[in-house]
Amino acid sequence: MAVNRRQFIGAAGAAVWAFSGQPGSAWAAEATGHSALPIIDTHQHLWDLTRLKLPWLEPGGELTRSYVTDDYLRATEGLNVERAVYMEVAAASDQLVDEAEYVIDLCRRKVGPTVAAVIGGRPAEDGFRAYITRYKDSPYVKGVRHILPAPADGKSLYLQKDYQANIQLLGELGMSFDLCMPAERLPDAIKLVDACPDMRFILDHCGNADPQAFEPARRAGRTSRPPQGDPEQWRRDIAELARRDRVVCKISGIVARANKENWAAEDLAPIVNHCLEVFGPDRVMFASDWPVCTRVASLRQWVEALQSIVAERSEEERRKLFHDNAKRVYALG
Repeated sequence: MAVNRRQFIGAAGAAVWAFSGQPGSAWAAEATGHSALPIIDTHQHLWDLTRLKLPWLEPGGELTRSYVTDDYLRATEGLNVERAVYMEVAAASDQLVDEAEYVIDLCRRKVGPTVAAVIGGRPAEDGFRAYITRYKDSPYVKGVRHILPAPADGKSLYLQKDYQANIQLLGELGMSFDLCMPAERLPDAIKLVDACPDMRFILDHCGNADPQAFEPARRAGRTSRPPQGDPEQWRRDIAELARRDRVVCKISGIVARANKENWAAEDLAPIVNHCLEVFGPDRVMFASDWPVCTRVASLRQWVEALQSIVAERSEEERRKLFHDNAKRVYALG
C-alpha cells in the first residue's frame, strides 16, 4: 500500500518518540508543544469490585482490583484531561442497572472528570427495551455498548433482526451504539450500520487491529506472539466502514495489544494514520481505554505516543481529535 507524505511523517515522528526518550517521560508533550491541548477521554473505565462483579477478570490477574476515580486522577495528572466519558465494563447481566446507576451518580455529583456514560446493554435479550428506556431522559447516558460475542450458531448477533431492531431503538432515544468486535467481524459491523439508517455508531479501538501484525513491529522484531489478522483486509474493511458517515472512530485500544516488553509508537502509527485518513478529521476521537491500556502502557505513555504520531498534523486537526469532536458527538456542552 502506498504511503503518503503525512503518513510517512507521522510514522517518522513516532519512531523518533520511541527511540529518543523513555516512554512515560514528558519528552513527547514538550517536543511537540501539545501539553496545552485539552483532552476529552471518550473511553474511561472505572470499576469498584466491592460493588460490581466482572466475570471476565481472572483471579489474580493484572487488572483484578478496583479502579476508581482517584486512580484515574493519578493516571491523568498533568495531561490536561478536562472531561471523561465512562465506558461500560462488561459487568454481569444482573448488575447492568447497578453499573448504570453507579456511573450516573458519579456524573450527577461531579466526582472527578466523568461527565457522561456509555452504559452496558444486551440488545439480544427480551428485556432490553424496558431496561434502556428507563434512561431515555438521563442527560448523562449517551449510548450503549455490547461487546460482540463469538457467534454460537454461526450467525453474528449483528445480523439478527431482533438485535437490529433494538439498535434502532437507541437511535429513537437519541443514543449511540459502540461497535466492539474482532477485526475479522468488521464486515458484520458494516451490515449492522446499513440495517440501521437512523443510528449513530462509534467504532471502538480502531476496529481492534493488531499492531504486532503490521510492518514496523515485525521489521523491528517488536513482536511477542504470532500476529493476529490480515492488515490489508483490515485496511479495506475500515475504509469501507468509514464510507458510512454515521460512524465515528475511537483512536484507542491498540497499545494494549503491543509487545509489552518492546514496543514503540512507530508500531501503532500505521493503524492510527489509516483511521485518521479514511474517517477524516471530523470523525475521530481520542480514547484512553484506561486501565486496560496498562496491560502494556500507562495512560501517559499512550497519550504521548499518539501525540508524536499526529505531531505534523495541524493544530485544528489535533484539537478535533483530542477534544472538539468528542464534545460535539456526545453533546457535552
